[in-house]
Amino acid sequence: MPTVYTEVEVDVELSDFEDDDLLEEVERRGLKMSGSELLQQLHDAYILKQVDAVDRLLRELFHEELGRIV
Repeated sequence: MPTVYTEVEVDVELSDFEDDDLLEEVERRGLKMSGSELLQQLHDAYILKQVDAVDRLLRELFHEELGRIV
């Protein structure tokens, strides 16, 4: 039996979805959320002038967001 593929264009806005639905979909797909938690930790370490922590957190952020180890 042959396979048939159909392409459909749908006009959808992100605001059409509830936050809970989006979070559930991200979790279902096994995707990572943005580095907002990591950014908060980085900000806190920067404010407290914890240079070693800032360096470590920056490296972790680069790795998570860019997929590169620095």
